Amino acid sequence: MKKRIIIMGATSGIGLEVARLFHKQGHTVAIAGRRLENLKHISTELGDCPYAQIDVNDTQATLHLQELIERLGGMDIYLHVSGIGKQNRQLDTAIELSTVETNVMGFTRLIDHAWHYFAQKGHGHIAAVTSIAGTKGMGAAPSYSATKRYCNTYLEALSQLASMKGLDITFTDIRPGFVDTDLLSKDFHYPMMMKPQPVARSIVKGILSGKRIVTIDWRFRILVFLWRLIPSSLWIRLKIG
Repeated sequence: MKKRIIIMGATSGIGLEVARLFHKQGHTVAIAGRRLENLKHISTELGDCPYAQIDVNDTQATLHLQELIERLGGMDIYLHVSGIGKQNRQLDTAIELSTVETNVMGFTRLIDHAWHYFAQKGHGHIAAVTSIAGTKGMGAAPSYSATKRYCNTYLEALSQLASMKGLDITFTDIRPGFVDTDLLSKDFHYPMMMKPQPVARSIVKGILSGKRIVTIDWRFRILVFLWRLIPSSLWIRLKIG
């Protein structure tokens, strides 16, 4: 069955590749993000699909999302890819707070709107790209890892809330490892770097199959398993990240 899908954060990287795949499969796609020129070009590439310039930190973002939903003719899947993060070993407070604003406040603002839309509709699917960084506190990127843990927990909480209310809302938490996108600094070497295209294929497969958690790829699934075995008292002594 073909779906109506809105992708928040589709102007580059993972979001763009996912939009291309969904469009190629025949789904009806709408895209959103901050960079207007990118949105125009991508819309043309995807058959003049609907688009909207949306900054998740804008208090009017939900109004723009609702307008996009209406132009699409409804929404079956909401995919949230928007997010920021960088290494911050100097603990620059401005970087930490900016990360919280986007990855917590902006995330919650748009995810909640999708929740209320699907609750009123009676069914739907909310998916979000988080990160394996939410598994443990990462000293090299404190706010990034902490905000991704928030995203993991928030999606879990909303999934439970949907169950409590008897709502048919599916949740997919997508946790990739290191992906070669603009998000990662080019002046630092990240191990086991993945290209956006295969990551996008795993995301599309995970969403359409209705998986609750999708960790990408198998190497990072092993890594996350091992990280969870490390007690906190030992973890804080490791130089990771």
